[in-house]
Amino acid sequence: MIRLLLSLYWKIKGWSVQGIFPYHLDKMVIVVAPHTSWKDILVGFAARNHLKIYDAKFLGKKELFDGPFGFLFRWMGGTPVDRFSKQGMVEQVAHTFAAQEKFILAMAPEGTRKRVDQLRTGFYHIAKTARVPIVPVALDFEHKKIVIGSTLIPVDETADFNTLIQFFASVRGANPALDLHHLKK
Repeated sequence: MIRLLLSLYWKIKGWSVQGIFPYHLDKMVIVVAPHTSWKDILVGFAARNHLKIYDAKFLGKKELFDGPFGFLFRWMGGTPVDRFSKQGMVEQVAHTFAAQEKFILAMAPEGTRKRVDQLRTGFYHIAKTARVPIVPVALDFEHKKIVIGSTLIPVDETADFNTLIQFFASVRGANPALDLHHLKK
């Protein structure tokens, strides 16, 4: 029923995909930006449904999964992270990658819907530590497109971030005043 509703939303709103998703990869970090509105989550779930990557996960604080709605967060694709663990978040998620035969993680590099002056580095360190590629995916609200970028193997943090910023700065988010255009050099 949920998949049907997401398909209807996708069609009614007129979204499309530009680029090719790397289905051949069993493990990856999908970096989704710009994250400027609550609408991003709805479009993201609709895109996940449209692209048939039902097993893509997202991170959430462990406490969300301990409460009465924990089953719902897991069902939606949530993976708990213990913020108070001696093992840092990067190490926890890298361990999850190592323990799974197939693991796809989606993250917003801004870490917030507010305007940022730089991208956070957690997603990058997770990918590098877990030795998995990064797949950039832009939410282009201006053209109602999900733009799938070239797969990136994390090697040189400065160069890789420049590549990602150039990619994400090329699209308009749901709230353009908060997207990543200002980071482009």
